[in-house]
Amino acid sequence: MRAIQASRYGDSSVLTLNDAPIPEPGDDDVLVKLDCAGINFIDVYMREGHYKDSRTYLNAPPFTIGMEGAGTVASLGKNVTHLKERDRVAYCLSLGSYAEYAVVPAWRLVKIPDVVETNIGAALMLQGCTAHYLSHALFPLNDDHTCLIHAAAGGVGQILTQLAKIRGAYVIATVGTDEKAEIARRRGADFAINYNEADFASVVKDITDGRMVDVVYDSVGAATYDRSMKCLKKRGTLALFGAASGRVPPIDPIELAESGSLFLTRPHQADYMQDHNEINGRAQDLFNYVAAGKLHVSIDTVFPLQDAKTAHDTIEGRQTKGKLLLAV
Repeated sequence: MRAIQASRYGDSSVLTLNDAPIPEPGDDDVLVKLDCAGINFIDVYMREGHYKDSRTYLNAPPFTIGMEGAGTVASLGKNVTHLKERDRVAYCLSLGSYAEYAVVPAWRLVKIPDVVETNIGAALMLQGCTAHYLSHALFPLNDDHTCLIHAAAGGVGQILTQLAKIRGAYVIATVGTDEKAEIARRRGADFAINYNEADFASVVKDITDGRMVDVVYDSVGAATYDRSMKCLKKRGTLALFGAASGRVPPIDPIELAESGSLFLTRPHQADYMQDHNEINGRAQDLFNYVAAGKLHVSIDTVFPLQDAKTAHDTIEGRQTKGKLLLAV
């Protein structure tokens, strides 16, 4: 099979298209023939070596990259009972999706309903389920809440904005261009801030009349962290779930107290998708929202498998206006 592999940690130039053996599923696994793979920042972090010591996301070069995919069941381990051959399935958080085939633990797989296209199924697994756990579990939003969503025109940001509105929250979005501001507003943002034209912390203070926000969902990291803290009301929550601009340096916990007894969390998605019931529950919620016309999933660009390097350069350049996929 063809596979995009990283022989060592490094920049996007370490990604190469190689011939590799088709993997064999174990008794509790499924061999998936992939139609598409999702491009996500976790793939960049894996490639760069940020997770080289992670107990949650085990990896060591050389490896086939990719943590999200969708396709059809090619074969099953003897203990797998909830799936059958040719079922359409999607998954995330299992390494090796930038390839024609991948072995996936059966408990991580969900069936894609007939009313949902395969590429939408793939797009909803990592970014969609991230948005779901952030808005439904980490800080469950309701109509009493105001939230700030960074990178609101990106893949996670667009879905998170829509889920926040479904749950009744007032949404303030930050984006990098006026075009992206319009995208955020189309997805339901009540107010969109172009951070290249204004200090978003000052704008948040103005539009909330100094009340600030209950929660900041921050996937940007180093470039936004300090000002994200300033946007929170007392006892507010900063959900730091990514580092698109670089990792946040260590902090002294007294800063949280002095800033208003704030809560800071840096979640792993895996901890919010611990078993099949939790994964399937999040995915089916999202599929149902799509089927009901409540959730729009924007596919920005679909790259051929051999252009994985270009796809990584695109997401790292923060040029996306929706989901990036590889067509396998």
